[in-house]
Amino acid sequence: MIKRYRYGAPVNTEAAVIQIAESKGQTVFSERECEGKTAFGYEMEKEDRVYGLGEQMRGINKRGWIYESWNTDDPILTETRVSLYTSHNFIMVIGKNRSFGAFFDCGGKVVFDVGYTDPDVLTVTARDCNLYLIEGESALEIVQEFRGLIGTSYIPPKWAFGFGQSHWGYLNEGDIRTVAENYKACDMPLDMIYLDIDYMERFQDFTVDKKAFPDLKKLAADMKKENIRLIPIIDAAVKAEKGYSVYDEGIEKGYFCKNQKGEPYIVGVWPQDSVLPDVLNPAARKWFGSQYKVLMDEGIEGFWNDMNEPGIFYGEESMAAAVKTIEALVASGRTKKDFAEVQGAVFNLPNSMLDYGAFYHEKDGKRYCHAEVHNLFGYYMTRAAAEYFEERDPDKRFLMFSRSSYIGMHRYGGIWTGDNAAWWAHLLLNLKMLPSLDMCGFLFTGADLCGFGQNTTEDLALRWLALGIFTPLMRNHYNASRPQEYYVFKNKEAFRNLLGIRYSLLPYLYSEFVKSALRGQMLFKPLAFEYPQDGRAQTVEDQLCVGESIMIAPVYEQNAKGRYVYLPEEMKLIRMRAGDRYTQEVLPQGSHYIEVALDEVIFFLRKNRVMPLARPAKNVASLDEKNLTWLKFTDRPVTYEICRDDGFVKKNLERYIERVTVNSD
Repeated sequence: MIKRYRYGAPVNTEAAVIQIAESKGQTVFSERECEGKTAFGYEMEKEDRVYGLGEQMRGINKRGWIYESWNTDDPILTETRVSLYTSHNFIMVIGKNRSFGAFFDCGGKVVFDVGYTDPDVLTVTARDCNLYLIEGESALEIVQEFRGLIGTSYIPPKWAFGFGQSHWGYLNEGDIRTVAENYKACDMPLDMIYLDIDYMERFQDFTVDKKAFPDLKKLAADMKKENIRLIPIIDAAVKAEKGYSVYDEGIEKGYFCKNQKGEPYIVGVWPQDSVLPDVLNPAARKWFGSQYKVLMDEGIEGFWNDMNEPGIFYGEESMAAAVKTIEALVASGRTKKDFAEVQGAVFNLPNSMLDYGAFYHEKDGKRYCHAEVHNLFGYYMTRAAAEYFEERDPDKRFLMFSRSSYIGMHRYGGIWTGDNAAWWAHLLLNLKMLPSLDMCGFLFTGADLCGFGQNTTEDLALRWLALGIFTPLMRNHYNASRPQEYYVFKNKEAFRNLLGIRYSLLPYLYSEFVKSALRGQMLFKPLAFEYPQDGRAQTVEDQLCVGESIMIAPVYEQNAKGRYVYLPEEMKLIRMRAGDRYTQEVLPQGSHYIEVALDEVIFFLRKNRVMPLARPAKNVASLDEKNLTWLKFTDRPVTYEICRDDGFVKKNLERYIERVTVNSD
């Protein structure tokens, strides 16, 4: 059961697809006014666990820290962070005496103090929000109720489940062709190559640098002959330059965010002086979405949206404040003595609240200060693209994912988890984010394998790949000085085999993804959700159930030869060195130390479950799904539902799910 309570004058985020009548009366929370906001308090019992919040730092159980929903472009992702690139305001309290979910639907900042100030008190602070309360008997039931409220998750084309290579630094067509050739020469699978901002003409959206990429259409066509798609990046900011058609047209039609005087608000991003499309305005959103046509006409079938928190390097207000501070110091001769103030003035330029409070949007016939709707920008930018794709070809699925998001965007695209680093801690963080994102509807997700920043190592790359082969979005992306394309490493055979395992697992992973999306279920589940009566399972956060049949337990520590794994029930250990080379061993319930070599992948098949397995392939197009092997751990026939669509069809996917009966061992 879902109830909605209204506080203040909330913006219609359009996150919910079902209209819930407003309820009155007392909720599970105590309420008090706090500096113009409402503070919602809940007294937690000692054993209560708190889940949700999508993309956030720390563990699956969020208890014991403070989190802010305020989309932020800051690549230093340490444990001390309280906000990341996204805002996913859904939490669940799961306890012995009471369990419920709560969605704080608010476009501005929301603070979740989950036992940080007081270990026994959950406090959520928000202004102008709709609060949805979801009652249920279990965590999985509450999630399914919530997912029904917010709508069906995005499903990309099947080729998007293949492996993709990316680098901020592929500077020209030659670089792209070299990557494709090297993967092919090393007999390693590849389905996508990503283009970062280097492909643009002076960082202008929807343009191509003709010197570096003289014929993008031919390049895209040549790659597609090899079953490789090119996936270009699109940034949120539009270069403010007369003669640039996107800017000129947007200015003429009044489609950019404006300051209080009604003039386009200038921000600095990669193109330097830029403007932001007012994607909350339906007319501006439709116009901005139509710009993707330029690249789609070149043969592009997928995009990734970036810098859409929106991340800004400076704005009119922050720049004016910094200049004023520095000029005053210079005039008084104190620039050396008070150099820290000079540093502070410059340091405070990016993503300043001075700027976020100084420009405006038009939505539903009303004018909103950006700070009131800040967390919606990435969601509506991605929605702009998805709505154009729907208009262009309503029967075809396109690839779309974003760095910034809000609940509701999950219907239009996936996300990657931002600028992580080549740290072992971020490998574990990747694992822990997956179920939290699922709860909020974001199924097509993944991290930058090997780490985006810092220099990776071969062992970290292999261990991260052993997790990455299970994530829907599987991409190696980096900005480090040390190359990390898989063909550059010494043990090429290990990388080749692990990549092949991904393709062998695809019939299962794809089927489980589609079913999870269509039915509002979780793809990645904590053991606590699947085994709620198992006390020890409630505390395990480094193992996940993936779909209905398997559990994964990746190695995430440097120099580790293996790891301890807890089995809540008897399971079958599957040990793979390639998709067609594996061993099986039944292990009893309990704790086990499992040795895992760098060149292998392990997972566990659950009791009375089966899963399809294909032979390794060089790309999704060449995957043989007619001649499947069935891994099984059952003493009776088991029915499995496998999705056999063409990988592009968009509507009525449920009709392509076939029931297959698999006999016992």
